[in-house]
Amino acid sequence: MKLSVVVPTLNGREHLQRCLDSLVDHAPDVETIVVNGPSVDGTTGMVRDRADVDVLVEIDERNVNVARNAGAERATGDAVAFLDYVFTVEAGWADAIREAFGGIAGGHRASGHGPDLPAVVTGPVHQSLRGGVTTETAERRSIGGRQVTYFSGGNVAFSSDALDALDGFDEYLLTGGARDAAHRLAALDRQVEWVPEMSVCREEANAEIRQPSLAADGGEHRKDWYWRYRSLAYRLSKNYGTTSTCWRVTRHALGDAGRALTDVVRGDSSFSGWAANGRDVLVGAVTGVKDGSGARLRDRSSVRNPRGLSDRGDRAVAMYDRRE
Repeated sequence: MKLSVVVPTLNGREHLQRCLDSLVDHAPDVETIVVNGPSVDGTTGMVRDRADVDVLVEIDERNVNVARNAGAERATGDAVAFLDYVFTVEAGWADAIREAFGGIAGGHRASGHGPDLPAVVTGPVHQSLRGGVTTETAERRSIGGRQVTYFSGGNVAFSSDALDALDGFDEYLLTGGARDAAHRLAALDRQVEWVPEMSVCREEANAEIRQPSLAADGGEHRKDWYWRYRSLAYRLSKNYGTTSTCWRVTRHALGDAGRALTDVVRGDSSFSGWAANGRDVLVGAVTGVKDGSGARLRDRSSVRNPRGLSDRGDRAVAMYDRRE
């Protein structure tokens, strides 16, 4: 089985070097595709000097979902993995993906889904600490009658036919693209399987050094309340409709407002800052509901991806392909 690995990056040269080195050590036979945003730290030269990178795609967008789609568009594997540039893969990572996708052969599976055939596999993110190692576990929720299994957008692999059926990631979103994909996979009745052996590591020293445009998927973008709630409201209204969205967004907002108000009482933040954040939440949520409702009308299918792979313009400004 051929495995392609897409690594989006932006001004993360040193982290990217460690990430690529780990692929050489533990997955030397994968097709490696680096998608570089408008970096200014010498990333392009470093990647072009490496013989282990098959394709380098340069894009002009500071959007991780644009980068993911640009990489997926050029991947030729039976399965396509997306790897965050601040992660290093651990021993057995690629083997775990191949074992989970054992039914793939000849480019595509016949159906891409079924009781024993996952469409997507994901695994834990270990973080090295002085006292040991932390890890993540699978996160599942029931929403709108669907059983949704979330995954990290920086450690996930799709069968090629599942990625085609999903039409890639929604390029409207700056953050939360992986969670949006999880909702859409549930609507398509495609299984997401948690594979503990598919593990990556993030060192304590670089755990907080992240580029804003490559922030964690899933709405944990807490310092940017506007985009956090714009993303949340957009993906919920797009996938479930306005009524369900208003209730869920209001519940989230009340919880966040209460926690933030506690910080004001403790003197850790100001009341004016709390009020400004509340305004950002309101504007972001209203914008997200409006745009998500429009997206739901434009794509009435269960794919719910009006700005996906099939509708995207090629954002690549340069490409270096060693396969040619």
